[in-house]
Amino acid sequence: AKLNVDENPDIARQFDIMSIPTLIVFKDGQPAHRFQGASGKAGLLQQLSDFL
Repeated sequence: AKLNVDENPDIARQFDIMSIPTLIVFKDGQPAHRFQGASGKAGLLQQLSDFL
């Protein structure tokens, strides 16, 4: 899902989102891993490969 932190500050605070972009991988409804900072398509796919 995508979250606009300006429109949803409570959720951003709940998940401790301090920088944009932040990608949080959830497992069984709980945050399992977090990636922060910009990344190109290849970098993103590499980071996510362990979770796919």
